[in-house]
Amino acid sequence: MNKTTIQPLKFKSALAALVFLTVLAIAALVLASCATAPDSPLGAAQARSKLTTLQNDPNLASRARIELREAEAAVRLAEQPLPASDAALGEHRVYMATQKVAIAQAKATTRYAEDQRAQLGEERSEARLESRTREVSRARDDAEQARYSEAQGAAEATRQAEKYQRQIDALQAEVTDRGLVLTLGDVLFATGSADLQPGANSNLDKLVNFLNEYPERRVQVEGHTDSVGSAEYNQALSQRRADSVSRYLVQHGITSQRISATGIGMNQPVASNDNAMGRQQNRRVEIIIENPQPASTSQLR
Repeated sequence: MNKTTIQPLKFKSALAALVFLTVLAIAALVLASCATAPDSPLGAAQARSKLTTLQNDPNLASRARIELREAEAAVRLAEQPLPASDAALGEHRVYMATQKVAIAQAKATTRYAEDQRAQLGEERSEARLESRTREVSRARDDAEQARYSEAQGAAEATRQAEKYQRQIDALQAEVTDRGLVLTLGDVLFATGSADLQPGANSNLDKLVNFLNEYPERRVQVEGHTDSVGSAEYNQALSQRRADSVSRYLVQHGITSQRISATGIGMNQPVASNDNAMGRQQNRRVEIIIENPQPASTSQLR
């Protein structure tokens, strides 16, 4: 190998070595630069996480817009990388960002609670109004029902009064202070007899029906005669006739406790005994249907 061939080889080797050393120097500079690059201060990421959570809360995000903007600016500043020599500044920025986020959180929470209280107050007012409306409606309904019941009661009382009057007319009874007085003439009995004649049943059956409908009414049966015969005879005859009517009522379902039978004899004439017509009127049985007794104090309690 001659000298001209050796010289280019030496030149190429030197050039390759130079390139290699240059690459090593650049790599060292890059590594040194990465090792000393500033980082975001500790706590900035935590402040960002709290702020993000607050911003995503639908109940709070809209209730502290200004405070959230201030917190966003503070967090961004805290996130800026700083060299190690500025660690104190980084801590201060993180502290301020954390405080801004806390202020926004407190403000939003307070306003949310106030809105909730206001809403509850409105709901309570609406509930009270609805309750009052229901009370008024119920009172109106009660008044309507009372008026309807009163009208129904009046109509029923009218019907009962009309029915009662028809019953009195059917009995051919007379309204007196003693009660209803039903007078049955001498058609009930044959002359001198205390046995009821078959034709007497019609009038007595009407009486039975009336007494069954008004079970609170008591009955007095009074037998009367004319003056023919002795007083003793007429007294006994009138008692037997009163007893016959009483027995008929009992046999047809009227309790004996409701009935009293008395013979008056010839002592209470309603006409003169000097003629046949007057004596016929005096031969009679009077049935007094007593007025209902008022309820006692104990019954009213």
